[in-house]
Amino acid sequence: QVQLVESGGGLVQAGGSLRLSCATSGSIFGINLMGWYRQAPGKRRELVASISSSGRINFADSVKGRFTISRDNAKNTLYLQMNSLKPEDTAVYYCNAKSTGYDYWGQGTQVTVSS
Repeated sequence: QVQLVESGGGLVQAGGSLRLSCATSGSIFGINLMGWYRQAPGKRRELVASISSSGRINFADSVKGRFTISRDNAKNTLYLQMNSLKPEDTAVYYCNAKSTGYDYWGQGTQVTVSS
């Protein structure tokens, strides 16, 4: 089992920044991919960014150039730095971890961007 706990969400004005954190614990050695997803009201959950165990990074087109994803292996923590935030970035953001045959999710953290 892997436990994921997100933090760092909140209310910010358009153009502002936030940094989300995802603390991981449990059987983390089998994780081969971690990422951030988001879900806005009435919309499907979508991938925002991911990072593999080899360091390969992938971003959604809508956040390229504004968001960065990183991890601190010593702290077992995944980060999402979000800059130049837009109202359309408003959503619940979820941390995700994948290992062979398993898919783990955090409880989500709300990000609200006001115009």
